[in-house]
Amino acid sequence: MDGQAELEKEVKEVQETIIPVQQSNGKVSEEEFFSILKIIAPGTSLRTALDGALRIGHGALIVLETEQLIPLLDGGFRVNCRFTPQRLMELTKMDGAIILSKDCKRINHANVLLTPDSKIKSSETGTRHKAAERTAKQLGTLVIAISERKHEITIFYKNIKYPIKTTGEVLRKSNDFLQVLEKQRDLFDKNLDKLNKLELRNHPSLHQALLVIQKGRLIQKIAEDVKRYVIEIGNEGTLLKTRLKEITTGVEKETNLVIKDYTKLDLKKSRILLESLTHEELLDNENILSMLAYEKPIQTLPIKGWRILSKTSLSEAEVAAIVKASGSLGKAINSPVSVHTDVVGQEKAQSFKEEIDKIKLNQY
Repeated sequence: MDGQAELEKEVKEVQETIIPVQQSNGKVSEEEFFSILKIIAPGTSLRTALDGALRIGHGALIVLETEQLIPLLDGGFRVNCRFTPQRLMELTKMDGAIILSKDCKRINHANVLLTPDSKIKSSETGTRHKAAERTAKQLGTLVIAISERKHEITIFYKNIKYPIKTTGEVLRKSNDFLQVLEKQRDLFDKNLDKLNKLELRNHPSLHQALLVIQKGRLIQKIAEDVKRYVIEIGNEGTLLKTRLKEITTGVEKETNLVIKDYTKLDLKKSRILLESLTHEELLDNENILSMLAYEKPIQTLPIKGWRILSKTSLSEAEVAAIVKASGSLGKAINSPVSVHTDVVGQEKAQSFKEEIDKIKLNQY
C-alpha cells in the first residue's frame, strides 16, 4: 500500500470512529459545546449520578433549569435540596423528569411531566427522548436522557444530540487517533524539512507547500476531535492532553506561515476556506490548491518568505519591513548586511545575517 492509499485508509477510519455531533438548523460554537461536555465529564458529581443510574438500570430525564422552563412543567413535586449523586439516583426510580439548578448544585423538582411544544420537529421515537430533544431546542438548555433499554446516556443541547460513551471506549478511540496523529506529524516534519531546503536554495515549491498544508490541516482537524474526547473524559484525560499537545506543538503556526507565503489571497481568507474542508476533502490536493486561489499546481512568482524569516530573532514588524524592502525570500536571505541595515539597523541586520547563515548550514 502506497503512502497516499494508507493515508486515505487511516483518515477513513478516523471518520468512522468519531462520535457524531448531530446538529439540525443553527450552530453551536466549539467552546460552547466543550463547556457542556465539562458539565458531565467523569469526575463530576453529575456524571457519577448518571453512571450510577445507568448501572442500576434506571432510565431518567434530567433538565437544567432556565427561567422559561416552569411553564413546561406539569405535576411532580418540588424538592429544593442540595444535589448529591445518591439523591439523584434515588429520584430516577420515578418516571418523571428531574429538574436541576443551572449550576447543578441543587435538585429543584422531581417526577414532573415535560410539555414542550409538540410542533417542534423531533427525530426521536421514544417518549422520553422526544421530550428531551424538543425541550432542548425550545429552551436552549441541557437535557440528559438515560435509556435503561439501550443502556446509554444521550445529551441534548439546543440543536445538538450527542451520545455519551464510556471512559474506556473514549480512551481506546483517543489512543487510536494519537497513533494516526503521530504518523501525520512525522510526515509533516519530513515535508517541512524538504520545503525548508528548497526555499533556502531559492527554489520555492508550490507542490511541496501543498503537502505541508495538507498534513498540517489534517493534524489540526484530527486533534480537534481528540480534544473533544479529552474534555469528555475529564480527569482521566490528563496524560492524553499532554501527549496531544506534544504532537501538535508548532503545527498550526508553521502551516499558517506556509499558507501566508504561497496563497494568492491573504492568510485569513485561505484559512477560512481550508478550515471548511472535511477530512476526506483534504486528501485531494486540488481542493487545497483552489483554497490558495491557484488553478494549476504551477507557481510563477517568488514567495515573500514570511516563514523562513520568522525563524530569526527579528520581531514580526521587522520581518514585515524586510519582506517589504526585499520583495522576495531569495533577495532577503542572500543580500549583504548593508542592504538590511537601512531597514532594521546595523546590529539587527548583522544578527539576522548570522542567523540565516546558521539556518542554511543546519539544512544543508
